[in-house]
Amino acid sequence: MKRELEAKYNSETFEARWQKYWDENKTYGYKKGLKREENFVVDTPPPTVSGSLHVGHVFSYVQTDVQARFQRQIGKNVMYPMGFDDNGLPTERRAQNKYGITCDVNLPYDPNFEAKERNVKDLVPVSRRNFTESCAKMTIEDEEVFKELWKKVGLSVDWDISYQTIDKNSIAISQYSFLDLKDKGYVYSKEAPTIWDVTFKSAIAQAELEDREVDGAFHDIKFKVEEGGEFVLATTRPELLAAIIAIVAHPDDERYQHLFGKHAIAPLYDIKIPIVASEHAEKDKGTGIMMVCTFGDSADLAWWKASNLPIRLMVGRDGRVIPLPMPTEKGTNNYARLLGKTLKQAKKEAVEMLKEEGALIGEPKPIKHAVKFYEKGDLPVEFVTSRQWYVNILDHKEAFIEQGRKIKWHPDHMRLRYEHWVDGLNYDWCISRQRFFGVPFPVWYKLDENCEPDFENPIFATKEMLPVDPMSVPAPGFEENMRGKPNGFIGDCDVMDTWATSSLTPQIATGWFKDQDNHERNFPFDLRPQSHEIIRTWAFYTIVKAYFHEKEIPWKSVGISGWILDPDRKKMSKSKGNVVTPMHLLEKYSSDGVRYWASRARLGVDTAFEERIMEAGKKLAMKIFNASKFVFMQVGDMKKLDDSLVTNEVDKAFLGYLSSVIAQSTKSFNDFDYAGALNAIEQAFWRFCDNYIELVKT
Repeated sequence: MKRELEAKYNSETFEARWQKYWDENKTYGYKKGLKREENFVVDTPPPTVSGSLHVGHVFSYVQTDVQARFQRQIGKNVMYPMGFDDNGLPTERRAQNKYGITCDVNLPYDPNFEAKERNVKDLVPVSRRNFTESCAKMTIEDEEVFKELWKKVGLSVDWDISYQTIDKNSIAISQYSFLDLKDKGYVYSKEAPTIWDVTFKSAIAQAELEDREVDGAFHDIKFKVEEGGEFVLATTRPELLAAIIAIVAHPDDERYQHLFGKHAIAPLYDIKIPIVASEHAEKDKGTGIMMVCTFGDSADLAWWKASNLPIRLMVGRDGRVIPLPMPTEKGTNNYARLLGKTLKQAKKEAVEMLKEEGALIGEPKPIKHAVKFYEKGDLPVEFVTSRQWYVNILDHKEAFIEQGRKIKWHPDHMRLRYEHWVDGLNYDWCISRQRFFGVPFPVWYKLDENCEPDFENPIFATKEMLPVDPMSVPAPGFEENMRGKPNGFIGDCDVMDTWATSSLTPQIATGWFKDQDNHERNFPFDLRPQSHEIIRTWAFYTIVKAYFHEKEIPWKSVGISGWILDPDRKKMSKSKGNVVTPMHLLEKYSSDGVRYWASRARLGVDTAFEERIMEAGKKLAMKIFNASKFVFMQVGDMKKLDDSLVTNEVDKAFLGYLSSVIAQSTKSFNDFDYAGALNAIEQAFWRFCDNYIELVKT
C-alpha cells in the first residue's frame, strides 16, 4: 500500500475530512455488553446551555478527550457520553429575555402559542407548560451549536450516548432517585426557615452560596435594660430590629456579665427580649454585644434552633417587609412605616426613626464586609419560613468523607478541599426550587373539605408512572376534574434543584433502573473530570447520591482542572465579561493548535490564556505533517513494518529510546498527567527531527 500525503498541510481540510470519517464510521462508538475491565467510562460534565461556550470550556474538555483517546490506544472500550445541562434558572432567564415571556402558573395551556423572538419591554404571561416548552425549544437550538463546536474541537465523544438533564429519560431517573431516597428514609418535607433568594424568589442550598464584599455600616444603637441601665449595641442590620428575639454577649466578656439574665427593651418597637450568654458572640466585633434576629444570618438561625424562642419573621418571599405584631401602639405605628418596603428602603427608614427617637449614637461607621449571595442572584439572601423538600446529609458527613477517601483525586490536595466542605456543612440539602423549567416532584397532596392540603401525607407516584408532571397528570386514585376541589387533590408545583439531577449523570448515561445490566457493567465510572469550584456541588452531590442509592463511590478517579486566566490574571467567566469565544481561535490556530495549548496545562493548575502557545501548537502539527511525508518517502510501498527489518545500530538505538518514551508517557497518562506525557512525546519528536532525520538524510 502506497502511503501519500497532500503536498501542503491544510488544517481546515484535514479536520473536516477526519470529522466526516469519524461520524460515518462511528469510530468512537461504545460497545455494550463487554466486561467491566475492558471498558473505560467517563462521567463527562454536561455544559450549561445558557449561551455560548468559551475557551475555558474547550480547555477542560480537551484534557478529558486526550485521556479518552489514550485509553482507546491501549485497547479499552471507551464510553464517552455527552450531556447538556439545560434545566434551571439560567435557561429560564434566557428564554424570558429571548421570547419576551414570563410564567404564570394560573394560566391555562395555549396549544396555539408559538415562542418567537420578541423585543418588548412588557413580558407576556404564559402558562407553565407554554413557558417550559419555550425553554426546551431554545435549548435544542443551543445544543446543536454546542455539538458543532465540540466536533470542531475534535472531541471523540460517542454522540449516540447523549442526553439532556431535562429530557424524559433524565426526568424519570431523577424522579426515581427521589422516590428511592424517600423509601430509604433520606428525604423529608418540612416547613422551616430556609435560605431564600429574593431575586428569583426561590429556596436555595448552602452549596449555591457565595461571599461578596459589599459596602455596609455599623450603627450604634442604645438599648434600655428593663431592670435599670442601658448599653450600646452595634449592628449592620438596623432594619431587622423588629425581628429581634434576644441579646447575646460572650460569657467571658466582663463588660456584659452583669446583664446576663436581665431583659432589654428594643428601641422603636418596645419589644422585651432576654440578655443571655452565648459563645458565638465575638468580643472584638462591634461593641461585643449583639442582637439575634429571625433571621439576619446563619448564626441567628443556629442560635434560634437551640433556643425555645418563637420566630419573629418580618421578611417576605419577595424581600419586602411583611406584617408582624408589636407589643405597643408606638411599636405598631413605627413598624407601619416599614411595611411593604424593600429591605434597603426599610434600613433607611429604620435609621431615620432611630435618629428621631435619639437611640442612634453618632453617625453610621462605614465598613466593607462579606455578605452571602446566591451565586446567580443580585441581592443578599434572606431566611424565610417555607415548606421544602430536603435530603438528610448532616447525619452522614463521616460516611461522605470516607467515600471521598476511596476515590483517587488528581491532584491529591483537592480531596482536602472536598473534606473541608463536608466538615463545614450546616444544613441539610434543600432540593426544592420555586421555579418552572426543571424536574417536577412526583408528588400530590390530598385536599380536605376546605381545600387545605395534607402535607403530612403526600401521595407519591409509582415507578411505572415516571416521568410524570403532577401539574398535568392527576394523582393516583383521582380524576383530573378533582384538581383543586374540596376533597380532591393538588400537585406539588415546585421543581427539583438542578444539582438533584446533575448529581445523577453516571446513572443517566448508563440507563440506571431501565438498562440495569449496562449500569452494573460500568458503575462506578473510571473518571469524573470537573473544575474545582464545583467540588462542593457536583462532586459532593454525586458522591451523596451514589452512596445513598448503592453504597458505592460514583467514580474511581476525579480529575480537577484549573481556571483560565485573562491577561490580568483573573478567572475567565461569563459573569465578569472577560471570556473569549473559541471559534475564531480554532480557525486561526487549528484545532490541534488549541488542543496543544490545553494539553500543556497540568490538572488543578490555573493557566494563562496565551495565543502564542496555540501558534506553537499549529506549527508543531505542520512539522509533524512534513516529518510524516519524509517517513513515507522512506518506507515507500512496504507492506510490513516490524523489528526484524531494523539492522542499523543507529536505528536500534533510537527504537530503544522510543521504548523508554512510550513507558514514560504511558505512566504519565495512567497518572492523569497528560501534560507530562505531551512533554515527553514532544521532546522525542524534536530529537527525531533534529537528530535522527538529519542522520538519515546524510
